[in-house]
Amino acid sequence: MPSRLHLETFGPVHALPILHYRMEFAHLVRQAVQEVRPDCIAIELPSTLEERFIQAVRRLPQVSVISYDTIPRSASNAAPNRTIHLLVEPADPLAEAARCALEQAIPLHLVDVDLDDYPAVKEFLPDSYAIQRIGLADYFREYCRATEGAAPCREDLRREQGMAFRLQQLAQCHERILFVGGMAHVGRIKEFYGQPRSEPLGRVRRNDVRIFNLHPDSCGEVMGEFPFASAIYEMRRNGLPPERKEAAPSLRRHFNALELIAGGKQAIPEQEVMRAAMESSARKVGASGEMPDRQRIHLRLFEQAARHYRQETGEPIHYWQKRAFFRFCRNYAALSGQLLPDLFQLLAAARGCVDDNFAYAFWRLAECYPWQREDAEIPLLRLRVEDLWDQSRTIRFRPRKRSDKGRSGLRFLKRKREQRPGEWLEGFNDGSICSWPPEDIIIENYGKLLRRTGIRQLSEEQSRVEPLSTSLLDGIDLRETIRNQPHDGRIYVWERMRIKGGVGSVVVIFDEDRRNRYPFAMTWLGEHEQESDMAFYATEPSDNVSGPGICRCEYGGLLLSYPPRRMRDVWQDPSYRGWGTKAEILLMAALDYSPDPHVVYAAARPPRSIFKRIAAGMGKKIVYIPLGSLSPPALKRIRVMHLLFGHDKREIAKDYIW
Repeated sequence: MPSRLHLETFGPVHALPILHYRMEFAHLVRQAVQEVRPDCIAIELPSTLEERFIQAVRRLPQVSVISYDTIPRSASNAAPNRTIHLLVEPADPLAEAARCALEQAIPLHLVDVDLDDYPAVKEFLPDSYAIQRIGLADYFREYCRATEGAAPCREDLRREQGMAFRLQQLAQCHERILFVGGMAHVGRIKEFYGQPRSEPLGRVRRNDVRIFNLHPDSCGEVMGEFPFASAIYEMRRNGLPPERKEAAPSLRRHFNALELIAGGKQAIPEQEVMRAAMESSARKVGASGEMPDRQRIHLRLFEQAARHYRQETGEPIHYWQKRAFFRFCRNYAALSGQLLPDLFQLLAAARGCVDDNFAYAFWRLAECYPWQREDAEIPLLRLRVEDLWDQSRTIRFRPRKRSDKGRSGLRFLKRKREQRPGEWLEGFNDGSICSWPPEDIIIENYGKLLRRTGIRQLSEEQSRVEPLSTSLLDGIDLRETIRNQPHDGRIYVWERMRIKGGVGSVVVIFDEDRRNRYPFAMTWLGEHEQESDMAFYATEPSDNVSGPGICRCEYGGLLLSYPPRRMRDVWQDPSYRGWGTKAEILLMAALDYSPDPHVVYAAARPPRSIFKRIAAGMGKKIVYIPLGSLSPPALKRIRVMHLLFGHDKREIAKDYIW
């Protein structure tokens, strides 16, 4: 593949045209330093910021914010000062140029003109990912062609003339100058460089320049490249990160029972899990020394988010969901005139093509920047996107509530996390276990739905169709009437037979557990008259601690029997010993405890024929409902349960359950 680098040369100056805060251009800066081997590096920033800017560059990979106030010239006393925030982050080409200069002891010069009153300029620029395919030379040529004839503003001309003058001054004592400047300015700077210039007018000193450490929670909102991409770039700066010998850490917090009750504190910090995911991705987005492929970064972000999503929810991401995700992203990006989607579009695709939980896992990984800490040596600053840009887009995951001001716009709600490893285990100070009432209501309502579905299915199985004679019965059977119309011409009606007796027990089998993935088996009685007795088998509670004294489990199968307070512990009952699987034990218990002649059995495949004979001997009937005929979102919703260690956890559970 030909070199993607392109330099505009005039005199001893080798100018690299860039777009600010784009990872591809930061990589080209490193490549230009290696190729030109300059004895001086000049960048498009004013010298009034030099002290704070160099201090911020030395702090990299930690992200810093340089702030200062400006007074608009047109309203010197009437308007308040405007605060300018300059982010110094690894994937910015200006920061990368200064970083290379400091690391290689190359003189660094900031040559821009400091202006107080600079207008907001909006440019519609092509996607920087195009450089990955066509190189910077063709990209810059097309940019110049697209902007040809556009008149620059007065402030831009003033800055460009000033930068040309300072480059002329540097050319008197340096033989190879690498200039890193905006793509919109390089062409005119080259033109002005060949003309005699004078010292530009502008500020020569600022006394109010401040430096802050960006708050970790602000990284995902204000960084030019979203944190996952910036972290990938940072990890690849000096070669690929080393392979981990041990397996990648999991988001699930796994403890044995004694550790849970004793409040053991051996949890792996979430930051370490995220960093491991980034290191694994950094090795797979291109060979060492190559430009990181943004398209591969999106793919690795999706795959790592899918892995974390499965660890937390037990649900895999299917191939058709992955295909829909990337097709949605491609179309969404094309509508906005880009080759690849931005972070907002990626999140919208994650939520729309999978669900809110996957979108949250995607966001949590995308906005993680492992080097950013709150305990820095400089003051901490929180920034919002509105502090930097005039426009913003917000997205919100569950719960879906309208904002206090009545607007329906989306906003992002974060889930609570541990402040320190092992903090949530301190809630396991109660030996009693209970459920969370909102989940009880959901599963009881779904049990009632399955009872109605079972009765309707039995009625349809026993319905009969006959030609119309004296009564329409339960209605005209259009399908039978149309099928017999050519040779018969008669109207057919159907009659739904009335079913005697109702459904007493409901069994739902998500997984027959032939591999013992659901070791936790339990029976508990209804707390009141509207609640069924329940037996179930599920994943180990200690595998996924989601709050203080709160564990997230996934059902493998469950049994609901109404009326309540009649069921013994089916897992210890000797009557059921000898049956093969846990699903068959639940079905036998359902037949035993059902006061009505029908039992609903919802599973991926029907029960063995022996159970139909056993049910017939008990005067009962099994109504089989294929699991594939039920709503997947509804099944996903009821499959998750939370165990609370103590009734006092019910008051705080809503803040940790999702």
